Amino acid sequence: MKSFMYVRAHSVDEATAAHAGRSSSRYLGGGTNLVDLMKLGVERPRTLIDVSALPLDSVEELRDGSLRVGATVRNSDLAAHPLVRERYPVLSQALLSGASGQLRNMATTGGNLLQRTRCPYFQDVGKPCNKREPGTGCGARDGVHRDHAVLGQSRQCIATHPSDMAVALAALDAQVELYGAGGRRTVPAAEFHRLPGERPDVDTEIAHGELITGVLLPPTAVGLPSAYRKARDRASYAFALASVAVVLSVEESVVRDVRIAFGGLAHRPWRALRAEQELLGGAASDEAFRRAVDAELAEAEPLRDNGFKVPLARNLACDVLGRLAASPTGT
Repeated sequence: MKSFMYVRAHSVDEATAAHAGRSSSRYLGGGTNLVDLMKLGVERPRTLIDVSALPLDSVEELRDGSLRVGATVRNSDLAAHPLVRERYPVLSQALLSGASGQLRNMATTGGNLLQRTRCPYFQDVGKPCNKREPGTGCGARDGVHRDHAVLGQSRQCIATHPSDMAVALAALDAQVELYGAGGRRTVPAAEFHRLPGERPDVDTEIAHGELITGVLLPPTAVGLPSAYRKARDRASYAFALASVAVVLSVEESVVRDVRIAFGGLAHRPWRALRAEQELLGGAASDEAFRRAVDAELAEAEPLRDNGFKVPLARNLACDVLGRLAASPTGT
């Protein structure tokens, strides 16, 4: 039994002060990932700071038409929220495709963003993993890597980020709200998670002591046709082999707005900026969709056992783009 200190925070300032003042501390929300990692010995915090009682559990409509989602809003509540389902269907679909109903009832918005990879080498303290213990090597590269990254990986790490929600947020141009000793700031959701580079142990752009207080969903995506598709080994409670979130607006067969993000392919949600650039202002045709997606995936570097992810992601993206373009309601 590993002992640790438990702090129940009653305000954001109390939580961030407690975190910043300790070198080995973690925020505890729903605990659906952190507690598992503690049981495995992967996470060994000296202090747990419980933020579940903070007043961050609401979805608020702002004057400019955007939605502010509090960090402790449960995934199941966010997926079922009427304004989310109406304005951002891609987000609701992504949330409902993740985990199980029981876990969604516990998992929080902030915790979902901070969940860590499910790479088996990361989760097994007896195996080499640069993410868990820098300098020990990447066991997955020459080992079992069917589920691992084909985009943006490095010699140090080929793990993928497991969140479905984060992929939808990247496609929506959402912003992650942070609060710490330096005050409040926002980070684009598409840039919140890092590529591994030489420091795969650093997952996100969050600084020590900072707390995710919420997520901003912009008004620019309100009402635009959007959808999320996920391919996995079984129909429930499985992480993505590949997934795609698409926001698409077509007028008179011309692409007026498009945002695409892939999941299951990289260390973070992969915003397909090259594909978007090729599609914007062009014809909304199956041929154009395939050409743009192929251009995006051309930089993929699959390993021995995960090359199937490239055509899988291509087919998912082209199918979603085609369905959204063909449907006046985008469903």
